[in-house]
Amino acid sequence: MAAVKQKKNVIDSFDFKAGRSLAGKYEVLACLGKGWEGEVYHVIETRTGIERAVKFFYPQRNERDKSVSFYATKLHKLRHCPILIQYHTQDTIRYLQQDVTFLVSEYVEGELLSAFIDRQPGKRLQAFQAIHLLHALVSGIEMIHGYGEYHGDLHTDNVILMRYGLGFELKLIDMYHWGAMRRENIHDDICDLVRIFYDAVGGKKHYAKQHPVVKDICCGLKRNLILKKFRSAAELREHIETLEW
Repeated sequence: MAAVKQKKNVIDSFDFKAGRSLAGKYEVLACLGKGWEGEVYHVIETRTGIERAVKFFYPQRNERDKSVSFYATKLHKLRHCPILIQYHTQDTIRYLQQDVTFLVSEYVEGELLSAFIDRQPGKRLQAFQAIHLLHALVSGIEMIHGYGEYHGDLHTDNVILMRYGLGFELKLIDMYHWGAMRRENIHDDICDLVRIFYDAVGGKKHYAKQHPVVKDICCGLKRNLILKKFRSAAELREHIETLEW
């Protein structure tokens, strides 16, 4: 009689508490976020005291480590793009009788762009400041596109703001890309960048009174008009750099 294969437990939460040791190498400091694929934690290397960010993948979302391999390969390829969080290594722990793989990356101190905008007067940026924000984002995406890759899920909750002043220092998180880049993917990134800019200056509520320079970039959020004017991230960047107020 054939042996009955035991069904693995579905893991939909780790809920690691502060102080927990992981793989004998890391100590949990805090949970940074949870998503469909897994959970991200702020940890410290016990031997060096270096702070890191680690992403634990739910096994059912990472069959045969395909998701881990995808992210590690992609981030390594784009390691020279300063707008991306830098990948370091991967490791495994045993949890509920299953191997759970996690990625170790640099830890970035900052706040989500959405939170930054929400705490500004009127919960929006002034046009000139928003232009600098857009320029920083576009420059980073242009470099990613130059490597034949794309982000695929740009919005204010996927951008970490580290510093701002004359310019913005940003990091992007949660890249989505499961196939070869197509023209449509580039277009999606461009339209998402314009949408972030539109939301940053106040969205629909304030759009009618915006400076013509703002409207010239947003194009009323009409995809066909945006893509007719900006066929690439480079064209959007060049437009910003040659603005006349």
